[in-house]
Amino acid sequence: MIAPTEYGLLGQLLANGAVARSNLSTLTEQASSGRIADTYAGLGTGASVSLNLRPQIAGLQTRQANIDAATGRLNVTQTAMTQAQGIASTFLASLNNLNGLSAAAVESVAADARAALGQVANLLNSTDGNVYVFAGQDSQNPPVPAADQILNSGFYTQIAAAVAGLGANGASATAAATLATAASNAPGTSPFSAYLSQPAGTPRAALVEAAPGQTQPAGLLASTNSAAVSQGPSTTGSYMRDLMRALATLGSLDPAQLNDPNFAPLIQDTRTSLTGAISAMGTDIGVLGDAQSGLAKTRTQLGDTQTALTTQVDGAENVDMTATLSNLTMAQTQLQASYQLIASLSGLSLQKYLPGG
Repeated sequence: MIAPTEYGLLGQLLANGAVARSNLSTLTEQASSGRIADTYAGLGTGASVSLNLRPQIAGLQTRQANIDAATGRLNVTQTAMTQAQGIASTFLASLNNLNGLSAAAVESVAADARAALGQVANLLNSTDGNVYVFAGQDSQNPPVPAADQILNSGFYTQIAAAVAGLGANGASATAAATLATAASNAPGTSPFSAYLSQPAGTPRAALVEAAPGQTQPAGLLASTNSAAVSQGPSTTGSYMRDLMRALATLGSLDPAQLNDPNFAPLIQDTRTSLTGAISAMGTDIGVLGDAQSGLAKTRTQLGDTQTALTTQVDGAENVDMTATLSNLTMAQTQLQASYQLIASLSGLSLQKYLPGG
């Protein structure tokens, strides 16, 4: 039996055992989860670090995700722009030899131009996932709503009608009519969506937040230039409109017009317009490349900052696993020793330690 005087010792041993069990339970959970605690209260002084830095990390992750999405769209935009510029260059080269060619050659160029017009219209409807990259902030809707029917659109039929009157109206009037059609934002004439059929300068570009409170354009618009300024006496102010106008004009040519004295001046106007469009496209393609490089640099900086903040949060929230496992072993040993002391206490008696009578 445990003597009355030994109850104080037993109470102390039981209390020590309870502390050891609690410590073991905490260390076991930490070894399992890798975390100091599941609540901010359990983090102690590390709670303030976690509370302050986690929102910052979330903001960095959001901006990185925005940049990743914008980068994908810019890549698709760059590819489409390069293809469109290539189409413009091909037809510009063909115009150098168009005058004086046979009627069959004019017919061939016209057929190619009609096909290319459809190709450009579909390029402007390029998507990255479910986002139309040339649609600006109206990214869920196609910039050219009836791209596959562009030859039936008011845009094409009005230009075709103007070209058909070349002999009667003259080259200057014909060019002016096609230019007015291409520049028009009127419903039934503009090939673009209502959202994009607005005056140049109307804010419609897609934006990405690269820094708190700071946004930058994340793409181009189908109907208007970005940084480029279209130059020359025959331009709508938009290289895409100019390109589509040139293709619609060439696609509307009739081989019978080859010997019309107005034919060569109209071709010269188209050549001038295409030359300016190609140059302006090159400017925006370059600006687009700079934007891609800038976003990539910003993405790297944000990633580095996130890594640094995450390291601080990990220090506040996560355990040192090596130390935790070592402490866990010690706690197991201490608890086992506590149990052994409590068990052996029943064999303790004051008479065992007194001299025999």
